[in-house]
Amino acid sequence: MRPRFNFMWFWAVVAIVIISYSMFGSSEERPIEGDWNMVDELVEGGYVERIEVMDREKASIYIHAEAIDSLAQDERFKRMPKTGVQVVFNTGGDVQYFAERIAAAEAKAAELAAESGTDVEAVVVKYNRTEQGWVDYLFEFLPWILIIVVWIFIMRSMTRSAGGGGGGIMNVGKARAQMSDRNSKERITFKDVAGLEEAKVEIMEIVDFLKHADKYKALGAKIPKGALLAGPPGTGKTLLAKAVAGEANVPFLSISGSDFVEMFVGVGASRVRDLFEQAKKVAPCIVFIDEIDAIGRARGKNSGFSGNDERENTLNQLLTEMDGFQTNAGVIVLAATNRVDILDKALMRAGRFDRQIEVGLPDVKERKAIFDVHLRKLKLDSKLDREFLAKQTPGFAGADIANVCNEAALIAARHGKDCVTEADFLAAIDRIVGGLERRNMPMTDKERHATAIHEIGHATVMWRLKHCDPVLKITIIPRGRSLGATWYLPEERVNYNIDHFVHKMAGLVAGRVAEQQLLGITSTGALNDLERTSKMAYSMVAYYGMSPKVGNVSFFDAQGQRDMFTKPFSERTAELIDEEVRRLVDEAVAMAREIVEAERENIERLAGVLIQKETIFSEDIEEVLGKSAQQIEKEMLEATTAVDATDEGKADGGVTYVIEPSADTTNE
Repeated sequence: MRPRFNFMWFWAVVAIVIISYSMFGSSEERPIEGDWNMVDELVEGGYVERIEVMDREKASIYIHAEAIDSLAQDERFKRMPKTGVQVVFNTGGDVQYFAERIAAAEAKAAELAAESGTDVEAVVVKYNRTEQGWVDYLFEFLPWILIIVVWIFIMRSMTRSAGGGGGGIMNVGKARAQMSDRNSKERITFKDVAGLEEAKVEIMEIVDFLKHADKYKALGAKIPKGALLAGPPGTGKTLLAKAVAGEANVPFLSISGSDFVEMFVGVGASRVRDLFEQAKKVAPCIVFIDEIDAIGRARGKNSGFSGNDERENTLNQLLTEMDGFQTNAGVIVLAATNRVDILDKALMRAGRFDRQIEVGLPDVKERKAIFDVHLRKLKLDSKLDREFLAKQTPGFAGADIANVCNEAALIAARHGKDCVTEADFLAAIDRIVGGLERRNMPMTDKERHATAIHEIGHATVMWRLKHCDPVLKITIIPRGRSLGATWYLPEERVNYNIDHFVHKMAGLVAGRVAEQQLLGITSTGALNDLERTSKMAYSMVAYYGMSPKVGNVSFFDAQGQRDMFTKPFSERTAELIDEEVRRLVDEAVAMAREIVEAERENIERLAGVLIQKETIFSEDIEEVLGKSAQQIEKEMLEATTAVDATDEGKADGGVTYVIEPSADTTNE
């Protein structure tokens, strides 16, 4: 592979040539440096033929040819050249003093010649002056030229960065929106967006408005002015907005909310005006503002902490453009955010964003469709079950699934495989959720045994309680900051009751309980478990109204309007909340303790298997503990459904399988 040419090489070669020439290139003999004493000695001795003074300062002395050999005997004149200028010295700039000094030296030379009976020639002195050419003037003004050039370069760089793609300080108020034309080759349609079926149905109406606007206008209907795409990060909000533009076959102007924020006052409002001016010129079109919460935050928040109202001015201009005195016919505004709760109410009202489309996390069917999209470019094992992968990734967004596919391909390539297998995908999921394996992490045998007991405690309690999530596998291989992990598949549901929460809390504290019951220790490994348990208990009491003593009240601030320094309840209520939280946690601990005590032998047995294998799966747990509570409930529910289908009217209204450790730990 040939190396790329770099212009700096040229300057490096030039520098090397100059340095080499200055050190080794010049072979000419140089005149020696003299002073006034040497000049007086040479003139008095009659050795000087002539002296040339250049620009009143630099004097060059020429020695008589017959005197050069005699002077060479002196150590000072050994290196004196035989031709040309032999001695140079600085006169100091005083020409009169120089002339008087030379005249005095000549007079003394004449006296010495008279005493010896010889003749001495007078020294010829010439005064010359250098005439400056254009090169000299260039070098004289070169520093100023460099300063001016650097200043212009810096100013142009600043204005280019401030003014966006147009460059120049006058373009600082121009909107830096990227336009995708309807004839673009990279046009995205709904076929390129997997999942999001409900959001597609709702947003397809906007596409129909743009395609068949006359049909709606004939009935007096108005085209919606805006739609807000809200949902967690990575769910495909931006991709969905691009698909709308691709399906509607209209221009698409895309800009981020942070692009309106600038250090100059008034720039944000100016860019909003320019954005809508651009949109009107190509209407009908779609304007997409990504991360609109950068400028759409509720006004008046924390006004005492900041005096900068530039963001509020930008928001006011956006409100005016979307629903002001001017009409933006044919311009539909789409916006995306994952923080709907902090947006200004004026921005959310009808007439601006008429519709709020929820783009949530995909369900199992939508995840399978997303896997189908991202697996197109991968070389896969023919036995790969995509539905199985979708079930193994609950709570994953589209971006997470794309990351899983890429990580699986990297893992397969790292192990030298010809195709990506199911094991590679499972390893990728483990790495994304838990972090990279740390097999070289130093752990003593006691720590490994305590970690195994802790994780088996989690799994055993979750295996015995029907409202806990199904356990998938257990590992004591350190990942990230954890020494071990119990992997389970969260149930995809949105409605929970008290039993769900209590069983989940019992499963979380089971690791700490198993350590205390079987090993008699209390370690720091339960930090994350206790944190999640406490949050869940506080949510039950303070948010969901699941405490009989606190009552059916909720202190949850869904709109984010509450002041951070005040509480919506009294100190007495706060103490009551703390008491109820402690009661719920104690119930969960008692429930876990009774199960651990009853399964002591099985826990020890499973811990031994886990230490030997390092990772065990649900099949290994089933061999020791039997069927899980979730499996038993599912089988009995299927049996009940079959009875209802075959003998309708005789069935007793259904069978519910409930596992409760003892009567005194049940939740009333």
